[in-house]
Amino acid sequence: MPFTVPGLSHSTPAVPPGAAQPAARPPGQPPTRPPTQRPAETGSGGGGPQPGSGSRHRKPPERHSVIPRRLRLPLALVVVLALVGVGFTTGFGDEASAEPTVAAFLLDWEQAHYDTAAALTDGDPDQVRTELAAAYTDLDATYTFYSMDNVTQHGDTAVATFRATVDLAEGGQQWVYTGRFGLRSVQGKWVVNWSPSVINPRLAAGERLAVKTAYAPRAALTDVNGTPLISESADYQIGVYPSQLKNPVATAAAFSQDTELDEQQVLGQIEAAPPKGFLSLLTLDPSDYASLWPKLAVVPGLTVQPHRDQLFASSAQDVVGTVGTEDSDELRNQGAAYQPGMTVGLSGLEQAYQDQLIGLPTTAVVLVNSAGDTVGTLWTSAGGGAGTPVRTTLDSKVQSAAVNALAGQSDSAEIVAVDTRTGQVRALASRPVAGVKLPSGGALDAAVEPGMTFSIVSAAALLSTGISTGLALPCESEADVGGVTFTDQPGSSATATLASDFADGCGTAFANMSRTLTGQQLSTVEKGFGIGSSWHLPLRAFSGSASAVSGEAALASQVTGSGGVLMSPLGMAAVAAEVASGTGHTPTLVPTDSSGSQQVPLTGTQLNELRQLMRLAVTNGSASAANLAGTPVYGQAGVVQTGTSSYLSWFVGYRGTTAVAVLETGTSATAAASALAGTFLKSATS
Repeated sequence: MPFTVPGLSHSTPAVPPGAAQPAARPPGQPPTRPPTQRPAETGSGGGGPQPGSGSRHRKPPERHSVIPRRLRLPLALVVVLALVGVGFTTGFGDEASAEPTVAAFLLDWEQAHYDTAAALTDGDPDQVRTELAAAYTDLDATYTFYSMDNVTQHGDTAVATFRATVDLAEGGQQWVYTGRFGLRSVQGKWVVNWSPSVINPRLAAGERLAVKTAYAPRAALTDVNGTPLISESADYQIGVYPSQLKNPVATAAAFSQDTELDEQQVLGQIEAAPPKGFLSLLTLDPSDYASLWPKLAVVPGLTVQPHRDQLFASSAQDVVGTVGTEDSDELRNQGAAYQPGMTVGLSGLEQAYQDQLIGLPTTAVVLVNSAGDTVGTLWTSAGGGAGTPVRTTLDSKVQSAAVNALAGQSDSAEIVAVDTRTGQVRALASRPVAGVKLPSGGALDAAVEPGMTFSIVSAAALLSTGISTGLALPCESEADVGGVTFTDQPGSSATATLASDFADGCGTAFANMSRTLTGQQLSTVEKGFGIGSSWHLPLRAFSGSASAVSGEAALASQVTGSGGVLMSPLGMAAVAAEVASGTGHTPTLVPTDSSGSQQVPLTGTQLNELRQLMRLAVTNGSASAANLAGTPVYGQAGVVQTGTSSYLSWFVGYRGTTAVAVLETGTSATAAASALAGTFLKSATS
């Protein structure tokens, strides 16, 4: 008469009572794979791995009782079981319960006492020990846990079911399945009927388990229309065919030494992979491949496969940033476990949106036959999948116009363009060349004196007080304001007006005119242009700063953009955009970025007067190199000396709905940025 013994479940804790507890793993960090060594290779005599032998299992302390501590039951329960035990010998036949044997087998298997576990089976001890140990290493497991479900007996035969929980190093996943095996009683002693299906019900003779973990291609950063900003380019996948390796341990050791990857984790990946397929261990861009492959080429069994991916090439590198692969220092610094196919953003939006772009790996436990072919899938992890693309505000057409305009420059230069209606950044590009360097921080975050391009703000402040653009305002070679001498390169003009002084970028005229302003009046207009406001972009960006002024000299210096005020190219592009639209918008790089708005304190008439000043500067002034036929260009130019023979040339302006700031280096005080701006605007706005 069959019977089932429910409730006598074997629930094995991760570490037996009294044993040292394993160190806690930081939240979200994949488990670290302990040193690997196949038990079958630890020595002769058929002994399984012993404590300290290098097995990856956490070992329990020596057991000093025939009955494991976890099976010692409270006295009251022992009494109850004793009554149940009567059924084993009187009510259900003469056979004792198979449950203790099942519990002991599962315990020994879990704790890597493979010799002891093998002795509880009817199989060849060496074969059982090897197959039990191989199941662990073939899965690259960091821990296994087996709990008995129930045991059903039929006289001298029994069937046991159990629940297996396997922590996989690959992807930090956990595989849970229900196992089943038979037992028989031999001369009053229960033994497990051995076959590979004891390990897993679908495992047959000659087969092994393997693990495949794969990341989907990294999700794309796209422009505002959904066009990828990263183009497909060549790279190289360094890897192995596991079945062709004569000595996987030696291959893993040599490969890891050259790449600084974790040797044991690399070995675990090789051992767990389906043997016939190509296992990519490391992806390199052409530059890294050229420097590293000469070393890797001599690693036994290592091979390379040329590939093409959307990883390393972008026309918008300043925004997109760069991507690292499996051997990246960034991954090591984060304590991430080695995982083939993993990528990490190192800068730019690739770094800011790493979690969204990388997605989650998909891990599968598969069956491999004796020929090395995958013949079935036992389990696939849930929740894996490709990352989600991130849409930016860049426009590929405008971005290409910026890149192409810079390509023809002999000096270092950068361009940033924004949509005048929304503040969305449409292009951001730079081209550093030998010579005078661009300011650190790039077009988004540099803090640079704006020179006379700041006269857009200063003129707005003057107009807000009711001053007319036709006001006579001589342009002198020198002007003394508050004891400080300001000079102007173009020379003097006794018939100049505010309009012509703005067009020519006459700093002395604006220094003199600053006497009609108060620091508060200038500050109000600066704030109206968003200078010093808080931006919430995913990348560092500087809206500008203007110090509180006291005294005539300090005010004159700030009005001319030569002291007390610092701006980024993006900040100045936002100023131009506000003049164009009448309303200022906080710049954004991703449509979901927080955005705000502000307005400069000018009447409609005064705003139109400011626009006409900027138009005059392009048609008849210092920014004339930016002038184009058709849709008019509005702007202002300026040159700032940064060293004995180093200068920064500025252009700030707009055409249609595109506002732009251009910065170009040089060794002379030439307004070269205006010509570059014209080249860009002609292509971007046509």
